[in-house]
Amino acid sequence: MSTDTPPTGPPPPPFGPGQHLLGVGQLDRGSLGGLLDLAESLRPVGRGEQVCRVLTGANLGSLFFEPSTRTRLSFESAFHRLGGSVVSTTGFTFSSMAKGESIHDTARVVSGYSDALVVRHPDTGSVARFAEASVVPVINAGDGSGEHPSQSLLDVFTMRAELAARGKSIDGATIAVLGDLRYGRTVHSLLAILGLFDEVDFRVFGPPALALPVEFFDLVRASGNSIVECDSVQEAIAPADVIYCTRVQKERLSEEDEQEVHLEGDLLNRAILDEAAGPESVIMHPLPRDSRHDSFDLSPDVDEWPGLAIFRQTDNGLLIRMAIFSVALGVADRVLEDLRPAPWLTTR
Repeated sequence: MSTDTPPTGPPPPPFGPGQHLLGVGQLDRGSLGGLLDLAESLRPVGRGEQVCRVLTGANLGSLFFEPSTRTRLSFESAFHRLGGSVVSTTGFTFSSMAKGESIHDTARVVSGYSDALVVRHPDTGSVARFAEASVVPVINAGDGSGEHPSQSLLDVFTMRAELAARGKSIDGATIAVLGDLRYGRTVHSLLAILGLFDEVDFRVFGPPALALPVEFFDLVRASGNSIVECDSVQEAIAPADVIYCTRVQKERLSEEDEQEVHLEGDLLNRAILDEAAGPESVIMHPLPRDSRHDSFDLSPDVDEWPGLAIFRQTDNGLLIRMAIFSVALGVADRVLEDLRPAPWLTTR
């Protein structure tokens, strides 16, 4: 896609005021907990029950060079909910990159119009190149098969809440991860951030052509947690406190991959759950899921499962992204002071 050179220099500093958020390695257990607590405090804003205007006058540059619905609208809604404004572009066709402009020049120009940038790009490492040239904080909204830090944050936020409601914790949890483990960047970021927790037992299953790369087994074990590759979905989910499903990232498959990947049926359906899962198992999915027949994804017939959390998970994305903007723009300590009742009636 790009002829820009890879990012150079030291790793990004810990995430905080004025800093980019490029990967989950910028967080430790303490800063993660603070961010999740801040997100929880913003729940009334996310529900439309209260109003917060700490970002009045601030402008977000929203640059999505890859198709997105949930992530883009969630980021933009989060900035609006805090009182800011958004300017956006989607796809290469409507960008000066279609004229040959480099990532460096695009980042420098657009950051001059903005107080923060949120960027999604199909090339791994590309968002870090945006950050090198930007004069404002850059938030990584997904770079190829690399990282998707805000998704992993909302996933951890959701896991924490769902397990707490069952008297459990992420520490000591058994987590099954199913589906496209090779190209699923949400999986890669999730495994990395859950390394901040203790005694987590991962049980992973994916088709051979989409198996988890070996470096992520090493990453999990280096954190002191355990990980086992299973031969079937049933083996992976029995027992599991959390079942995390991902769709096949067909847009990232090469021609060679497509020849190797022959998938049909459901990745997970109600019959499999009834056979192997525990009654309190939490089901998560980063969405979108492919609900068509033989899509090898999470079947719609699981929607009545008591532990289905996929829509609470998406709702939580708004809260996490408000928290990210609050930290990056240095207003996290003013959020609670700024809350006031919403003047409209909300029915959520």
